[in-house]
Formats: sequence, structure tokens, C-alpha cells
Amino acid sequence: MIVVAGCGRMGEPMLAALRRAGHQAWGFDVVPKDDSFITTDISKVYAPVETLITVVRDIAQTEDVLFNKQAFIDSPNLKRIVVSSTLSPRYVQNLRARIAPHIALIDAPMSGARIAAQQARLSFMLGGSQTDIAAIRPLLSAMGSHFHHMGDYGAGMQAKVLNNMLAAANTAMTRLVLDWADHAGIHEANLLALIHTSSGQNWFASGMEEIEFSRDGYARDNTIGILVKDIASALDAAPPGADIALPTAIQSAIANLKPRP
Repeated sequence: MIVVAGCGRMGEPMLAALRRAGHQAWGFDVVPKDDSFITTDISKVYAPVETLITVVRDIAQTEDVLFNKQAFIDSPNLKRIVVSSTLSPRYVQNLRARIAPHIALIDAPMSGARIAAQQARLSFMLGGSQTDIAAIRPLLSAMGSHFHHMGDYGAGMQAKVLNNMLAAANTAMTRLVLDWADHAGIHEANLLALIHTSSGQNWFASGMEEIEFSRDGYARDNTIGILVKDIASALDAAPPGADIALPTAIQSAIANLKPRP
């Protein structure tokens, strides 16, 4: 059995994609859902789980799923853990020493937002052995369309937080540009059409109507808040002596975003 732990914005459509592809997959979440294949009762999925995919929000929730409140780590049939949450690469690397060696560890954070999860075209950044990644290829293919093996375990998470620093910078600057355009009397739709075909093109400007957090203001639990968390994850693994002033400034700018009209 496959269990997706954390059935929120991303986990719920990922579970749906696995089930559409014919996989025996269940979801586990502490918040009740309408889906009959998502349970809050760990006893329904604890013993049979072989592949655990974690898509919870942060390190604290990952700790709960693996070691504390739910403690899936002790499940008798568990063969592999796929870490798809975006977390500090340092934390992810340290998990290896805390988990029995017979349990394969793969980091597989993803990109694409909820729209890509719903359409099963996520991009996965993978860290782990070739053998371990080959074992989950059918699952990845059910949920996504782009797969990047970045190196050994932990490399996928390092690549993801670097990617998300760029995503956060694009978000902050796109929103700043749109605000300035308002003051200049330039119609938003006209400017976005220009950006889409010009040197300023970026995923957020081009997906303003599809990406759910393009217009949001900051809230801890929405996707703008998650970008703030992801920059913190990148900073936690910054190389010694790295200049962190710019990422910190971007993090602050994202945390102060107001909703777009």
C-alpha cells in the first residue's frame, strides 16, 4: 500500500492521481476530508503501508508523521519513505541516521503548484540511489511529467530550495512591478501580456490566473507563507560565508505582500 501523509493543496490531488493510475493508495491527514480514501484513523493504514509519501507542511509536521504522534517509522511493512515536503536540506540529510538502513529514503520535492498536481504534470527533483528511484518511477509518472535526478539522497531537496529562492524573487518582483504599473496608469492585463513575450517573462506573471498564490497576501498557511518558509529552508543550508542579505530581503518582501485586487 502507498500512503500519502498530508492531503492538503498538493497531497490531495497527488493521491487522486495515484488512484487514477490504478495504484493502491490511501491518504492520511489529521484534518477530516470528504474523500473516502483519506482517513484520520492511522490504524487503517499503519500496518499495510509499504511506501510512505510525506507532503506535510514543515519539519514539525514531518516529525509528527515519522516519529512522534503518528510514528509511521515503526510500521512493520514500511520499505521506503519519499519526502515530498519542502524542508531544510540539512534536516533531510540528518534523517538518514535516524531511520533504519533497511528503509529506503528518497527526497522528491515537487514544483508546479496545485494546478500541476491536479493535472498530474508536476516536476520532481529527486535525490537517492538509482535503484531506489527506479522503484518509485511508476508512482512519479502517475503524478508528474518532469523528473530530475539531482544526485544522492538530499540533493533533490537542495535543488528544490534553490529553485524556490528564484520563485520567491520572481513573485516579489512581479508583484512590485504590477503595483508600480497601477501608479503609472498601465492596465495590468496589457503589462502581463507584454511580460509573457518579453525578457521579464516568468512563471508567476504568465500564470497569474492559474497559480493560486499569485494574487494572495501573506498568511502563514497559504502558499505565500510557504515561500517564506522555503527561503528559510534554503538559508539553513547556505554555504559557509555565503552572502544571505539578498535572500533575506526577498523573504521579507514576500512576508509583506498584500492581496492583489
